[in-house]
Parts: sequence; C-alpha cells; structure tokens
Amino acid sequence: MDIREIQQLLPHRYPFLLVDRVETFEPGKRLVAFKNVTFNEPFFGGHFPNHPVMPGVLILEALAQACAILAYKTAELSPEENVSYLMAIDQAKFRRPVVPGDKLLLTVTTLRRKGAVWKHKGEATVDGHLAAEAEFMATLRRKEAGDSL
Repeated sequence: MDIREIQQLLPHRYPFLLVDRVETFEPGKRLVAFKNVTFNEPFFGGHFPNHPVMPGVLILEALAQACAILAYKTAELSPEENVSYLMAIDQAKFRRPVVPGDKLLLTVTTLRRKGAVWKHKGEATVDGHLAAEAEFMATLRRKEAGDSL
C-alpha cells in the first residue's frame, strides 16, 4: 500500500500521519509497514535541539496506526463509516533511540479479536534492532451522526 491508499484508511494527516508505506499484509494476522524518519519532522525542533530523538509516544502512535490499518483491511470496513479508537497500550518498552535518517519498520500482529475489539502486538525496529514494543487494544466503531473524522 502506498501513501494514497493509507490516507484512504486513516483520518490522520501531516504532521500526524506516521505510516509511509505498507509492505506486507496478511488478513487477520500481520502487517509490516514503515516510517521514514527525516530531520525535517516538526517534533525534532524541540525534541531535542542539538540531539534529535523521535519521541517515544510518536513511535507508539506509528505502531497504533499500523494496527488500525490491519484491523480496517481485515474487517473490510469503510473508514468513512467507522473509526478506530485506541483503548489501551500495555507493556510499552523503549530499547533504543530513533533518530533522523532511520527507517522505522513497524510490525504488528493480531493477538486476538472479540467483536469490535482488537488486541495487537507491535514492534518497531531499525536495521533489525528493536527500538520499541507494546501491546495495543482498540475498537472499531461506527461513526456517530455529526462526526467529522
């Protein structure tokens, strides 16, 4: 999936769209995507001057977005009618800093699904080295009347 296909699924836009491409999709099982980390990302101006490091919460957000893509594509739900809400992040661990020039590989796997609730495991790696990992729980819900997402 290229960026245009990703934008058809996720409501996020620059600077908050954190998935650049999907490389592998196995319905209901696994998705592999990536984020190219560049120095011109808006957060690097303040995190940290003279020592740019991608904020850990944004690495987790990139993984959560990859989880949402996996759920949307598996359930074949329309993002115009449905929205993915993050419910929990468990067992988050950060193993190494992510810096400009890194290619952040996002691998998410489905642990379980019960109705509209999904639980995924996510790992973010750079050059084969684990940068961050966590478990994510989210729900896919029909949008309410008047929602503008």
